[in-house]
Amino acid sequence: MAYDPLTDVPQSGKTSVTDYSRWRLSLTEDGGHLWNYLKTDEECEKQPQTVLDKYWLGLPTGLPALPQPKTPLDAARNGYTFYKHLQAEDGHWPGEYGGPMFLLPGLVIGSYVAGMPFKLEEKREIIRYLMNTANPEEGGWGIHTEGHPTVFGTALNYCVMRILGVSADHPILAKARVKLHKMGGACAIPSWGKFWLSILNVYDWDGNHPVPPELWVLPDWIPFHPHRWWIHTRTVYIPMSFLYCHRFKAEENELILSLREELYPQNYYKIDWPAQRNNIAAEDLYSPHTKVLDALYAILGVYENCHIPPLRRAALKKCYDLIVKEDENTGYQTLGPVSKMMNLIARVYVEGRDSEAYKLHMQARQDFMWIGEIGMMMCGTNGSQLWDIGFISQALVETGLATEEENHESLVKALEWLDVCQIKDNPRHFEVSYRHPTKGAWPFSTRTQGYTVSDCTGEGLKAVLYIQNHVKNAPKLISERRLKDAVDILLGMQNPDGGFASYELIRGPKWLEYLNPAEVFGNIMTEYSYPECTTSVITALSIFRKDYPDYRSGEIDRIIRSSVDFLHRAQKPEGGWFGSWGICYTYATQFALESLSLVGETYATSEYVKRACDFLVSKQREDGGWGESYKACEVHHWVEHKDTQSIQTSWAAMALMYAQYPDPEPIERAVRLVMSRQLADGSWPQEAIEGIFNKNVAIAYPNFKFSFNIWMLGRAHRYLENLKAGTANGNGVQKN
Repeated sequence: MAYDPLTDVPQSGKTSVTDYSRWRLSLTEDGGHLWNYLKTDEECEKQPQTVLDKYWLGLPTGLPALPQPKTPLDAARNGYTFYKHLQAEDGHWPGEYGGPMFLLPGLVIGSYVAGMPFKLEEKREIIRYLMNTANPEEGGWGIHTEGHPTVFGTALNYCVMRILGVSADHPILAKARVKLHKMGGACAIPSWGKFWLSILNVYDWDGNHPVPPELWVLPDWIPFHPHRWWIHTRTVYIPMSFLYCHRFKAEENELILSLREELYPQNYYKIDWPAQRNNIAAEDLYSPHTKVLDALYAILGVYENCHIPPLRRAALKKCYDLIVKEDENTGYQTLGPVSKMMNLIARVYVEGRDSEAYKLHMQARQDFMWIGEIGMMMCGTNGSQLWDIGFISQALVETGLATEEENHESLVKALEWLDVCQIKDNPRHFEVSYRHPTKGAWPFSTRTQGYTVSDCTGEGLKAVLYIQNHVKNAPKLISERRLKDAVDILLGMQNPDGGFASYELIRGPKWLEYLNPAEVFGNIMTEYSYPECTTSVITALSIFRKDYPDYRSGEIDRIIRSSVDFLHRAQKPEGGWFGSWGICYTYATQFALESLSLVGETYATSEYVKRACDFLVSKQREDGGWGESYKACEVHHWVEHKDTQSIQTSWAAMALMYAQYPDPEPIERAVRLVMSRQLADGSWPQEAIEGIFNKNVAIAYPNFKFSFNIWMLGRAHRYLENLKAGTANGNGVQKN
């Protein structure tokens, strides 16, 4: 793909590079997000911008100020009055899912080497996004938008801006280059970065540790067989091993030759590449290699020089077959954006740019590209559609807002989308792709992406049960049989320790983590039982058995009991639970206390719950709120954020209410804080990043500020009234 320099790149990301009044969000049949730029005034007139478009673009919505709330319920009502405007026509709530800074490089480098172009408007907005996310003091980029500069983020995003046409002399790149060289240059990039730079032909393949595909032709029963790895890890390392063995790299051109000079403080052509395999900058290193892994790499290095050609060919054939099956199972989205772009390169390498696979990958690529106020990013999946709709649906029912006539249509639309989103069959390529069953599950995003997720299935099931069984005149769109299919999926996902993992059962031993090759992530080699996933299953099954007491009742009772035992064991000595998907102790403790409340454990009856409440109350700030940093997920203990966060305040207050905490004062203070942050139109401003994964990567859930703030305020209104009357109950829905 030819290098196409841009001549009019602004000095700052604050400068507009496209006309934001021309961007429109359209949807696929199952809720995928496609941003389009309209070129003519006629097109704009035919398709006016919606409030939804304007909000996510950071444009004035034109919505009026709402009446000043006098009660928490008034504030919750105002919040949903605004949030309804962000509901898409099909019933779900779109939103960005950005934050990680290693996703755009895969998108742009993968597209560049595959010969897949971007529109000019997309190029300009990606560049602007990187300008706006560069570290303003030091230069460069981190592993996520709020992180310190790293070689991983800086070297890769430097390449992105150069590929998209930015001159090396641009101030953003000049500053990033100085920072990169101070950190050791691109030689010190972690292994995933070494891979991408090798694909781009600006880092030698000899500087990579071997990624042998032969592991895939080993017998399945071997404890370290890749099908036992965590699903995100194995879907990345399948195409990675395929491309490594073929030593795929971009053709040399003027840009490639220039990058070889720009990325390194030393002469590119004199670098001892094998010596760089373990060269990882201190700024990047989160999970150092173990001695076991280094010994294994030494063995694999010897094998790589004398591998057995027939075995290598059989292994590559197996890997490519798995790549194709993953594409076909997921509508060419794959499990996530990293594996998607690697799969694209592999398919182009084998089948070419005129293939059907190329066309389908190009169509699906747009699902990951989201434009926001600061530019265009690549999302962590094709969205968080189910996750967001599950929470707001439950919030409406539990707060009583579902009983209000003006919200009925919105809630029915949400149910219609939940109906569409449920996965009704197992994957096309099921057992041969080592996939977990999916029939009856809800995914994290859309049905097409098509992966079972335990807590998404739990939250989706709860949302449907709440709407269909507790909202007057709600249609019964999802049959009893399909609800039971969801329960069947959940009952089959419990691990021997009583907990629930994310996508599938734990398949591999814990010692696999000694073989973690990705220096920037923690806990990626196998599944783990997570408190958040476990609590979602407990609450879903507890609510289901109230409505359907005769279905697999003995198994449900047994699984709930053993799951509660797991939660008890997972509680930290100080009283909280560690969050692996949200920040951090505040997040997980809220879910834990919700589930424990449904089995009768409260502040008055359970030492576990009492200890958790005391822990949370001890972290409340003078302003009435809570503020926890993403750093807590990295270091495994509470770390205060410099600012109070309204979402974390809602999580903590919700936890106290679930626990039937007897003192109203902490909850009242939390309510005042969240109400004080609400804007006149009913919305809340965006604060710090909300989510986390693999301990070291923060990711955004901007819809949380609506669902959880509305949820907490509405519940608090009723809870505080009942507390004063002596009838407080921390759980339950308002039946209509």
